[in-house]
Amino acid sequence: MLTLVTGATGQVGRRFVPRLLQSAAPGDEVRVLVRDAARGERFAELGAQVLIGDLRDAEVLGKATAGVDAVVNVAAAFRGVPDEEARAVNRGAAIELGRAAVASGVRRFVQVSTGLVYGSGRGRALVEDDETVPGDHLWGAYPESKWEAEQALKAMDGLGDLRIGRLPFVYGDGDPHLGDVMKHAANWPAMQRLHMGHHLDVAQGLQRLLYAPGAHGVYNIADDAPVTMADLFQFHGLEVPPEASAKETPDPWHSVMSTTRIRRELGYRPLVPSVWTAREAGLL
Repeated sequence: MLTLVTGATGQVGRRFVPRLLQSAAPGDEVRVLVRDAARGERFAELGAQVLIGDLRDAEVLGKATAGVDAVVNVAAAFRGVPDEEARAVNRGAAIELGRAAVASGVRRFVQVSTGLVYGSGRGRALVEDDETVPGDHLWGAYPESKWEAEQALKAMDGLGDLRIGRLPFVYGDGDPHLGDVMKHAANWPAMQRLHMGHHLDVAQGLQRLLYAPGAHGVYNIADDAPVTMADLFQFHGLEVPPEASAKETPDPWHSVMSTTRIRRELGYRPLVPSVWTAREAGLL
């Protein structure tokens, strides 16, 4: 089985690809698409095929998907980039990659998405068949473009075996994300919750989506213990700003996802059930 992984040099991809290579069955191969040859050297040393090119180049996508059995589209443009770039990468490039996969006869396509596509909460943990409810709360081009990519891929003729993994707030393995979020945390209500997932469990979840013969549709991937902003201040040894404590939480269920489906169908269990466990185990 030859698997193409995009976004291999991003925060998720650079941690996922080595784990995918390490756990590959005899005869299985991994191909990565990277824009920078120097950043691809590490993957070549680990045994991956490295193709240099831009995800937004249709000709490159044809070469990248040639002979491939499965695609894992990890590529994403997150917050901090212009909205046009987010839409070009998260929606436009994902759609073109899907078309290239169909043209190349790829049998399986794993689209990496985000729990933010749900939009507003429902007063309970979010489940995979919940439709998006756009709103002002933490909504923007990133989740919008990821949602639009999901819908376009679902409707694409010939892209039969589509699996979608919706990720939480991802951290660990030296990822600066957990520290960077504190730049914004003071602007959020102290009791606003955030669902998290360690890179170990993101990799585990995506590998289950990739390999499980009966997997289909959307799966939430997350840990067992959503944290509040107040928890994060405590975690970092900081005082909760008074202004954060005074703010009401408009949507306490925003981004909190149920993992019942992936547990029942694919046997997923978080290896790192909480951020507190990650700290105790030295996995930050």
